[in-house]
Amino acid sequence: MPGLSLAQLMAAGRDSVAGGSSTAVPKARSVIFLLLFGGPSQLETFDMKPEAAARIRGPFQPIASRTPELRICEHLPGLAAASDKYCVIRSMSHSFNDHSGGGHYIQTGRRWHVPIGGGFSPTPKDWPSVGSVVEYSDQQVHGLSRPLPSYMVLPNSLGALQEKGQYPRPGEHAGWIGPRYNPLTTAIQKRSIDDNPYWRSCTDEELSFQIAELRSAEDVTAGRLSRRQSLLTQFDAARERLDAARSASGGPVSRQGSGFDAFRERAFSLMTSAGIRGALNLREESPEVRDRYGRHLFGQSVLMARRLVEAGVRYVTVHYDCVDGYSWDSHRNSDDVKRHLLPTFDQACSALLNDLDDRGLLGETLVVATGEMGRTPKANAEWGRDHWSTLFSSLIAGAGIRGGQVHGRTDRDAAYAEDTPVSPEDLAATICHALGIDPELRIPNAENRPVPIIENGSPLLSLW
Repeated sequence: MPGLSLAQLMAAGRDSVAGGSSTAVPKARSVIFLLLFGGPSQLETFDMKPEAAARIRGPFQPIASRTPELRICEHLPGLAAASDKYCVIRSMSHSFNDHSGGGHYIQTGRRWHVPIGGGFSPTPKDWPSVGSVVEYSDQQVHGLSRPLPSYMVLPNSLGALQEKGQYPRPGEHAGWIGPRYNPLTTAIQKRSIDDNPYWRSCTDEELSFQIAELRSAEDVTAGRLSRRQSLLTQFDAARERLDAARSASGGPVSRQGSGFDAFRERAFSLMTSAGIRGALNLREESPEVRDRYGRHLFGQSVLMARRLVEAGVRYVTVHYDCVDGYSWDSHRNSDDVKRHLLPTFDQACSALLNDLDDRGLLGETLVVATGEMGRTPKANAEWGRDHWSTLFSSLIAGAGIRGGQVHGRTDRDAAYAEDTPVSPEDLAATICHALGIDPELRIPNAENRPVPIIENGSPLLSLW
């Protein structure tokens, strides 16, 4: 589109289909991205193989769903009953058989520049997440004037709750396009090194969803929940600090004068918004709704995501983190998969789909639930499975996507895709297409050279 400014290109992307090559009309106003970090087994979720050999088929039984061809795990009854609302992509595949690299790949649509075994933490050279591309797109059109962030991450930055938090993970950040396009991230603490709030009921005091960027040093180091600021106190204190800084400078605070960079200043400014303040208050939800999602950290975070998109946030990522160092990374056995992981995911995800549908929001909200890899077809004696990025399943729903369908066919052992393999590039292009963002969008790098955000990816137009 020669002659158009970047802002005009962004605006045009929201009003037209990418490249003019599709008749599918993008319908997503927002995205909820559920990352099941560690890699759920395709054989224990959406691609069960009851006819496979004993060492392959897994310890769980399939049950009927509303989708005739979908064999779903017996521990996903809520999603079985709601399968007419979503599509299962059975043929997800990539070759980056590593958690950090896979997590980067699935959230950005780009391979990580760090080789397998070469590290696990974010770097400034990382590719921007799709959420950061949305934030960038909106800032090109609106600047920092939006009353809400376009991109948020819940309940913590990925890795923050894993063991002692020493494993920050890449993929959710803005990377080389700059920190002002990072997500606004909340922070929830755990009670002890061995505590897993994803697997137990959480109190309202724990579920404060403080903004991580605004926590003081005392908040970070305090060992007791009673010493942390309440959500209301946090908002009021942030507003007072911002007002004082503006008053001292005689007007709007500049980055240089206040000592805040643009991202931190934006975080403070957003705290004055009644919309974000109200959206982050779970107590406004009825006890019945909160029970429906589950009082565990994943359920309440998914409910928070629904509240945020309802308020106007465009892209919300919810991490199901590996707090114990394993969780979905189920090398050891399938016990936690059965007792904790599948039930909490099933409860929260099915509640989200039904709730969005009941509120008339599913048609304009794209929901994606996926791991960054799958598990090996062959299990060990305790039914643990190892890394297998070659094949895994993803759930995608809403924004006009036809429910009750299965995309892709796999072999008899759920090891390889027999047709239509779907790459992280394809998934990223599909999300961008749903939002009306041109998958061929180019963003200037540090040398002011336009760089394509997604390469070699095609939207899955048949889903619509």
